[in-house]
Amino acid sequence: MTERRLVLASASPRRAELLSRLGLRFDVRPADVDESPRRGEAPAALAERLARDKALAAVPAGGPSLVVAADTIVVLDGALLGKPRDRQEAARFVGRLAGRTHEVLTGLAVRALPENQMTSEVVRSRVTFAPMRPEEIEWYAQSGEGLDKAGAYALQGIGSVFVEAVEGSYTNVIGLPMERLYPSLLRFGILRLSGPA
Repeated sequence: MTERRLVLASASPRRAELLSRLGLRFDVRPADVDESPRRGEAPAALAERLARDKALAAVPAGGPSLVVAADTIVVLDGALLGKPRDRQEAARFVGRLAGRTHEVLTGLAVRALPENQMTSEVVRSRVTFAPMRPEEIEWYAQSGEGLDKAGAYALQGIGSVFVEAVEGSYTNVIGLPMERLYPSLLRFGILRLSGPA
């Protein structure tokens, strides 16, 4: 029986690191899709659609494979906070998050090939930022850590010092809800648990 290959349809080093923690080998095959929201599209619908689009657009490995795709968005007061264009916009985003609770939504899509079976879902977490002084906001924005991240911050980096609470999945906030992906990794034989010696 041919071993099924794991394919990560993302160039995100954070997602790759989360998979690597399980000792998994995988191919990184980023999928290029238009991430523009459709008119009237709800944040959760957007995240799930983009994850599915990425799973479909990713070039699979030869032979049986499992394609994992995700899209993470930050929502505050119903508005999307995407990746900031520059440090000035990063400062504006972080300033809006300071002292508030926002929602992090990750669309997760898993596509099995050659069966072409796909499942998808949206995982929600709530993140509360501590109040921040203007100089703290500016200092963090100037660090550049949040420039390639939705909401302009990284929970697993310097940004952690400003996060008071996370409700729900921690890895979801990083960009890949591992507790939701885990059953698929087992089901398709990507992750094998050995019994006691």
